[in-house]
Amino acid sequence: MRNAARALLALGAGLGLALAPRAAMAADAAPRASAEVVPGSAFDAVVPGKPLAFPRDFGAHPGYRIEWWYVTGQLESPRGPLGFQVTFFRARDRAAEAIPGRFSPRQLLFAHVALADPSHARFLHDQRAARALEGLVSADTGDTDLRIDDWTLVREDGGYRARISAAGFALDLALAPTQPLLLEGDAGFSRKGPGDAHASYYYSEPQLAATGTVRIGSEPFAVRGRAWLDHEWSSALLAPGAAGWDWLGANLDDGSALMAFRIRGKDGSVLWSQALLRPRGGLAQTFGTDAVRFTVRREWSSPRTGITYPVSMALRLGDREYRIEPLMDDQELDARASTGTHYWEGTVGVDGAAGISGRGYLELTGYGAPVPF
Repeated sequence: MRNAARALLALGAGLGLALAPRAAMAADAAPRASAEVVPGSAFDAVVPGKPLAFPRDFGAHPGYRIEWWYVTGQLESPRGPLGFQVTFFRARDRAAEAIPGRFSPRQLLFAHVALADPSHARFLHDQRAARALEGLVSADTGDTDLRIDDWTLVREDGGYRARISAAGFALDLALAPTQPLLLEGDAGFSRKGPGDAHASYYYSEPQLAATGTVRIGSEPFAVRGRAWLDHEWSSALLAPGAAGWDWLGANLDDGSALMAFRIRGKDGSVLWSQALLRPRGGLAQTFGTDAVRFTVRREWSSPRTGITYPVSMALRLGDREYRIEPLMDDQELDARASTGTHYWEGTVGVDGAAGISGRGYLELTGYGAPVPF
């Protein structure tokens, strides 16, 4: 959070849950994801200067408080354009580490999936939550291999495969890298405030080539498009006074990759913001708080919750300006059953200076109420 602190959504509701996963009674082994953790030990710390190492850092980091793998993208289909989101969260519950037995919820996994179908004004989404149980619910430590029953996100053959069978729709997508990894912040150390205390390790894989099959209802069809993957892990909460965040990840048509976020205070102020722009084949340019500005162009109010979201924005990075417009307004997710909140996560078009445009995803949290950190 995507912010890349999006998985703190899971923290507020997740660490205290006594989850009863649908497959709990079928497992007979300790959770693989918690094997490296000393029970009761402090959360691992995010520190500057620690280099990320691959393929190890593609995998889970169970000693940290929270972690997420977040894939978004835009697909062309016979129905018209589609947007999709697949997110897996992992949270460490230190309190549960004192509870003996293989069903203790020491590591918790959550997943959100959504499909936007603008041509038919449909927005479909689903969610799952479970404690880690090897073979059924797991986050592998050696590489990206995430499973909640039959929902999976796995790195294979140099790319990724997402297989999700949700309520009313399904995704089976192959995601192939076309560009090098993008290390966010300072070589993967991404601050979420002015000091080192509020930070995460964070990398992205933009401009993924997406191919596969989408099913809506009983109708399957072939799709093709572009996607963006974020992987982030941290043990820090956001700064005191933070209410939520706005985040954008966009694949631009000229091959550039654009990421920007801001952390908003409860008083409406901007506590911290950052952006990164990498041209195709070039070096990334980072923009600090003074050079990043989000301006609301248009708002939308949910008919279900009454929450108002700034779904259309202008993003200024230094002397560059990008206009962000949703492909459809109603892309609000009700995640109360897993992460305890409502938020807006939507497919958007991005129009910028010199005619450069693209597609991306915009995430808006903490508008109905501050995110429960």
